[in-house]
Amino acid sequence: MGMQNIVDKILSDANAEALSIVAEAESKAAKLLADASSRAEKARRETEADVRQKTESIFEKKAADARLESAKLHLKEKRKTVDRVYALALDRLIALEKEDCLRLVTALLEKYAEKGDELFFAENFKYADEARILPVVKEKELKISETRLPLDGGVKLVGEIADKDLSYGALLAADREEYQAELARELFK
Repeated sequence: MGMQNIVDKILSDANAEALSIVAEAESKAAKLLADASSRAEKARRETEADVRQKTESIFEKKAADARLESAKLHLKEKRKTVDRVYALALDRLIALEKEDCLRLVTALLEKYAEKGDELFFAENFKYADEARILPVVKEKELKISETRLPLDGGVKLVGEIADKDLSYGALLAADREEYQAELARELFK
C-alpha cells in the first residue's frame, strides 16, 4: 500500500471516528434536550397545578368572605326590621286609647305593685288623672307622685324593697329579650 492509501485510510478512519463521535454527541445532546424538556414540562405542570390550587384557594376564601359579609348584612337588616317592629309597638302603646291604657296599667299594678309603693307616671302618660283613681291604687295603698319621669310611656313603681320600671320601653325590652328569636322566625319565614 502506498503512502496515499495509508493517509486515505487514516483520514477515512478519523473521519469515521469523528462521525461516530459527532453522532454520539448528537445522541447525548438529544437525550439531554429530551430530559430537560421533560423536566421543564413536569415543572410547568406542577407550577400550573400549584397556581390553580392557590387560585382556587383565593377564590374559595373570597367567596367565604363574601358569604360572611352577606350574612352580616342580612342579619343587620333583620335586626333593623325587628327594631322597627318594637319601635312601632312602642308608638302604639304610647297612643293607646284611654280604656286600653287604663286596663294595661291596672294589670301591671295588680301584678307588680307592692302595698305602699310610690307610683310615678311618665311625662307622656296621657291618663294620669284617671289612673290615680283606679281601684288597684286604693287596694294597694299606692302613693301617687306629682313628679313625672322621662320614661317611654307607662309608669314606674318605687318601693321599700325594689323599684320596678313598668315603662313601655322597659316592658318591650323584656319582651324582646324573651321573644326576639321567635319574632324573627315568624317575620323571616
